[in-house]
Amino acid sequence: MKTLRVSTFIGLLILLFAFGNHLSGRLSGEASAKSPAGSSAIPRPTPLQPVLETAQFKHVILVVEENQNYSDIIGKPDMPYLNSLADQYGLATNYYANTHPSIGNYMMLTTGKIITNDSHFKETISADNIVRQLLAGGKTWKSYAEDLPSVGYTGSGKHSYVARHNPLSFFSDVRDNLTQVQNLVPFTQFSKDLANNLLPDFSFVVPNLNNNSHDGTLAEADRWLRNNIAPLISSTAFQKDGLLIIVFDEANDSDRTHGGGHVAMVIVSPLAKKNYRSTTFYQHESTLRLMLEGLGLTRFPGAAAATPNMSEFFTVWMTKVKPNPP
Repeated sequence: MKTLRVSTFIGLLILLFAFGNHLSGRLSGEASAKSPAGSSAIPRPTPLQPVLETAQFKHVILVVEENQNYSDIIGKPDMPYLNSLADQYGLATNYYANTHPSIGNYMMLTTGKIITNDSHFKETISADNIVRQLLAGGKTWKSYAEDLPSVGYTGSGKHSYVARHNPLSFFSDVRDNLTQVQNLVPFTQFSKDLANNLLPDFSFVVPNLNNNSHDGTLAEADRWLRNNIAPLISSTAFQKDGLLIIVFDEANDSDRTHGGGHVAMVIVSPLAKKNYRSTTFYQHESTLRLMLEGLGLTRFPGAAAATPNMSEFFTVWMTKVKPNPP
């Protein structure tokens, strides 16, 4: 009887041992099937990669208007098209030019410095500038100037075109480079490049003296914007990831607040907040930073390096990175 009990007990142990080996083998096989070849460890979930939220733009376009006070533009009937853009997109309500007359403001917009206030300035500028940073970052550019006499023209001006409103034409990076100087083109090229999806990363748009409100009326300037800028905004390329900035270079001479007076600055983009009004104090160096930073660049000329950026206008911004979860 004792022998039978011992045999039965040993038999049960053998069955339990065999079952344990079978179960272990199944678990090991399942783990091996989910693990990399040659590994029997149960795999852990792959950590999520950092998520980059970006307001980086493919096309940035700057249009500069002339010599008007903010109070004569915003909310007034003479420029209904520009006001419609300000109402629909972003408006900087506390934006001021840097100096008088115009040329110093154009220099600030493109070099971060008031290099000169001489409207008859003709020298070549070797200071750091927007073209230099665009080229260093592998970006393309063009200056589309209305009534420019010819491609590559770097003279002081003819008829209703003046070089002081086309600062890129002064830079050594342009004047001393046979390839880059060809990017100074008449404005007639703009509609062609838009239609053929050939706009560069950065476009500097220069209306002539009659259409930028310098010599002509506000109504004429507004009509020019509607005729030439509305097709840009409605284009497929722009509606994907474009940024348009329309800014006045300076107020009239009676307003010298913060150097150049209170001016209108409108931001248009599918990535911009709608119906947005900023009360932050800005000047032209912030626009320079916005144009370069919006194209993904990280080096900014002159005062643009330390000025507040304008990320508040956009739904997301390029420097926000979500870290991996623990």
